[in-house]
Amino acid sequence: FSHRKEWMMNVFTCENNLEAILTCIYDAWASKLGHRNLRLMLEPVLEPELFCDYIHTEPDSEKVSKVIRSIRKKISAEAWQMIYSCAMSCVPEKPDIIYRFLLYGFAYGRRALEMLQEPAVMEFFALDRRVTNEVHHYREFIRFSSFPGDVLVSHISPRSDVLTLTAPYFADRLPSEHWMIIDDNRRTAIVHPKDEDFYLTRLDPEEFTRLSIPDRKDDPYPELWKGFFRSVSIQARENYRCQRNFLPLWMREHMTEFQ
Repeated sequence: FSHRKEWMMNVFTCENNLEAILTCIYDAWASKLGHRNLRLMLEPVLEPELFCDYIHTEPDSEKVSKVIRSIRKKISAEAWQMIYSCAMSCVPEKPDIIYRFLLYGFAYGRRALEMLQEPAVMEFFALDRRVTNEVHHYREFIRFSSFPGDVLVSHISPRSDVLTLTAPYFADRLPSEHWMIIDDNRRTAIVHPKDEDFYLTRLDPEEFTRLSIPDRKDDPYPELWKGFFRSVSIQARENYRCQRNFLPLWMREHMTEFQ
């Protein structure tokens, strides 16, 4: 067992957030243990494997800055946007998927984005597409309710962490409104004060309960949405199977017209 480290898999682990993932990538790369001899994964590690050496990484803002700067300079700004999108995914293997793409990115630069014949690059693109599709769905299907004080509030339950990717769309279209989009799964919220920049915040249990959508008779938005939904539908051409392809059932929980 004197050469145990030579044949053990080194697994770098991190928390499920952007800073932790980028720090994990930095530490794994800097370890020089060999790309084939290491793997990246999210914590918690529920089922540790045999012959694996688990190495925890703590978020480090300086390392994060170095990784972002290297990606933008050596690959492209487009690659960084895709990496950010992948980091918001709900897939547990996302740190390793990003790392495997960066092996090609730092070796071939911008050309790596065209190397779809490589399994690692193809998997990276598939993960980005999965998050992008979910963001696109929520841009279409987010429904706001009116709260006292002329505040519009929407609740969503996304699989991926899409708040920061969705918010710019509504900030551009509702710049002079007070609004919030709340992620029920992560208890986080995007808050947009009127005519100001939006920001991301975490909600405590009391705040989350207070911001639950009330059943208010004086709120006109639910009936407006339901009326619009009925008026644009064509009963003779209803196709529920096709509808589920464009609007999955798990996205309908907070949609006014299905309540």
